[in-house]
Amino acid sequence: MEQLCFFPEAGQSKGLPVDFLEYFPGLFSPEEGDLFLQKFISEAPWKQTVQKMYDKEVLTPRLTAWYGDRGTDYSHPGRISNPTPWTPELLAIKAKVEPLAGVKFNSVLLNYYRDGNDSVAWHSDKESILGKHPVIASVSFGQVRSFDIRRKTDHKEQYSVRLEHGSFLLMKSGLQEHWEHRIAKSAKAMKPRVNLTFRQVI
Repeated sequence: MEQLCFFPEAGQSKGLPVDFLEYFPGLFSPEEGDLFLQKFISEAPWKQTVQKMYDKEVLTPRLTAWYGDRGTDYSHPGRISNPTPWTPELLAIKAKVEPLAGVKFNSVLLNYYRDGNDSVAWHSDKESILGKHPVIASVSFGQVRSFDIRRKTDHKEQYSVRLEHGSFLLMKSGLQEHWEHRIAKSAKAMKPRVNLTFRQVI
């Protein structure tokens, strides 16, 4: 059973591995964030995908939508393919995060966490279509949720980042190779949250 997060607003852990990730709170104002949040919730073509877990097919505990350039299909089992064309809002956000990331992104995965029961289990984004050393730009709107990371070779080494409304988290080269991350379920009542992860599909 997936572990619950009982301390989603405990703050940033000390000693975050800054070689692998960097956090920028308040990249977007609360007013901008509110507009983006409502726009994406009401207009994105949300889907709930199916994934295999212990030889059973289960619904992914969140909704997803895939946008990007033509030809950036993300097509393997349980994932979204055939990207929806970019919207003006997504292009505006992309233009703001690309200089900070030092990468030109050609796609973005949106995740909609409807309440505290929605989550993503421990994983790393190491798909071959993202290249050997992917850089991923993560933007969050809505409810604060805890982004947990743990070292693959030592699960006792863990850190957490509060992903605040309008914040930007840069997952640098090397993070996916050496660390796993998750958004845990919450024991507390949670409002909606939309997270955008910009990627470079090869």
